[in-house]
Formats: sequence, structure tokens, C-alpha cells
Amino acid sequence: MKDVIEGFLRFQKEAFPQRSKLFKKLALNQNPKTLFISCSDSRLVPELVTQREPGELFVIRNAGNIVPPFGPEPGGVSASVEYAVMALGVRDIVVCGHSNCGAMSAIANCQCLDHMPAVAHWLRYSDAAKAINEAEEHASDEARVDGMVHQNVIAQLGNLRTHPCVALALAKGQMNLHGWVYDIESGSIEAFDSTSGKFISLSDNPDARAT
Repeated sequence: MKDVIEGFLRFQKEAFPQRSKLFKKLALNQNPKTLFISCSDSRLVPELVTQREPGELFVIRNAGNIVPPFGPEPGGVSASVEYAVMALGVRDIVVCGHSNCGAMSAIANCQCLDHMPAVAHWLRYSDAAKAINEAEEHASDEARVDGMVHQNVIAQLGNLRTHPCVALALAKGQMNLHGWVYDIESGSIEAFDSTSGKFISLSDNPDARAT
């Protein structure tokens, strides 16, 4: 905790003064254009990976970058999606998974989560991805986890489409969905391409979209 506090003190003394005009503007309102849904994993920092300044991304983070389908009792993720689309008017939504994801590894390797019932319940929102991944052949345990990471991104994009605000924006041509998988070791990103139905290099295909 000492390191965290020391970091804040450096921010207050060095980083904040350099962006004082930006923070003064942000104190009045925010106008992000992109909703970024990622895993809570400490190794993935959305603003760092995308080189965005404060106020440019509206971020949702949770175990496994999961978006529950819309239902009669929507939770915090649903409320955040709805706010981002309806109140902030975001025009792009990114679902970003990552390599070596603990949540996806637990699913892919059928790890017992009886000691973490809340986690086990939460990961049931990845059941569709699990079913598809288990039906495929994998050369190794690492490949099985990697497959789960990719299938989960696709599944969560599908869940997003069940949210009325997202469905309406898509129907009106006012929104694009993006499915990414970030590789921690290389810093590269694979993007789901709706045209080919495959994940391709975002660096080589910056226009790749899931819609």
C-alpha cells in the first residue's frame, strides 16, 4: 500500500500539473466515444494499451470481461452499458480478452471453484463459449485456454446484442462492436473480423470490426 500512496503523491506533484487544463475540463463533464469492456486482470490496463487520456474511455472491468445478457433483473454491467450508450452516446464498444486469463483458464481446465461460489456463478455467463471450445480439438492445454479466451470474446459480443440500447444503436447504424484479444507478452492485439469470422492482427487490419 505504501507504493500505491507514493504513486498518488507523485501523480499529484508531477502528472496532475501537466494535465491541469484537461482535468479542469473533465471536472464539468465527460464525453468518451468508446466503451471498453475488459478483464479486471492487473496486467491489462485499457488506457495504457490504447494510449488514451482520462475522459476518452468509459471502462467496465470484471472477471473474464463478461457481459451478462439483458434480463428482467439487470445488474451493474447492464446498467453501465445502458448509461454509456444512452447517456454518453458512445459509438464503439470493445470487448477485450487477454492471454493467460485466470477466469478462462479455470473454465477451460474445469477447475473446481466450490470455494469461490460467486466466481463460479459469474463464469456461467461463459457457458456458450465453453460448449464451443470443448467441441474443438486443441494441441495443448495452452491452446485450450487460448481458444476459450477467443470464444469468450465472441460470446460476450453476442450477449451485448441482447441489450435493447445496443440492439437499437446497431439497427440504426449508429454503433460498431469490436472483439479484441490482447497478448500480454508481445503487446499485440487480435481483432475479430465479422467478414471472415476469424481473429486477425489489428496492427495489419486496423479497420477490423465485429459488426
